[in-house]
Amino acid sequence: MDLAAKMLRDNALADKVIVVTGGGSGLGKAMTKYFMELGAKVAITSRDLEKLKATAQELETETKGKCLALQCDVRYYDQVETMLDNVLKEYGKVDVLLNNAAGNFISPTERLSANAWDTIIDIVLKGSKNCTLAFGKHWIDKKQTNTNILNIVTTYAWTGSAYVVPSATAKAGVLAMTRSLAVEWAKYGIRTNAIAPGPFPTKGAWDRLLPGDLKEKFDLAKKVPLKRVGEHQELANLAAYLVSDFSAYVNGEVITIDGGEWLQGAGQFNLLEAIPTELWDMLEAMIKSKGNK
Repeated sequence: MDLAAKMLRDNALADKVIVVTGGGSGLGKAMTKYFMELGAKVAITSRDLEKLKATAQELETETKGKCLALQCDVRYYDQVETMLDNVLKEYGKVDVLLNNAAGNFISPTERLSANAWDTIIDIVLKGSKNCTLAFGKHWIDKKQTNTNILNIVTTYAWTGSAYVVPSATAKAGVLAMTRSLAVEWAKYGIRTNAIAPGPFPTKGAWDRLLPGDLKEKFDLAKKVPLKRVGEHQELANLAAYLVSDFSAYVNGEVITIDGGEWLQGAGQFNLLEAIPTELWDMLEAMIKSKGNK
């Protein structure tokens, strides 16, 4: 079976304009590429404009589609409004918001500073709120229907998970927002759904979370009943379906794509209970050294 096979027909997203926050790398980049292959015009955002521009150029070359790179720190509502204005100037409209920007720390909670906790809450929960509110207000004001919001959450949004408590807290808030707005905003023609991915390793994120040989010591594939991690295209397939008109009757759902991981054991990072204090010291030092590069 080809796990990297593409699911939807050509032009399934033709005439769609999609904004992907955190679209410069990893899963955001994988989803953006597939959206473009299916005919969508995409705008990708993050704080790192140079990285975004490189990604946009690469994807345009590979797909022959259109990708707009826009610097935006989703923690600040005024920057989100400016980003939305720039998308409208370039494309004339926007149909889909994909809240993908995220941040995370793997750490015993008592080791985290208040600022570290706030950083994750601000990016994940406040950032998703800022984008959702700005785009929702625009669509409602313009009476634009057949729009939708897709949020990337995680299975520990409902189970909780040790050692990623700020992320679990923030993602739980995003999940509650998803389900609440699916009811409240449906009358405006806005659908709101979420995806909860299991392990889909990306070099940047997973190297920061589990540096050095920790990826081997704590092989998350061993926690998945299917005994493997996800392929990026599998997530892109699901995301493309949920932002397409083929899913027009799907609203307020969170779809899990994790190979059965959360059913086997709640809390994706609970296994880190096995890490002794000395190893946490080493882990913290490695993470800080990577962050300073």
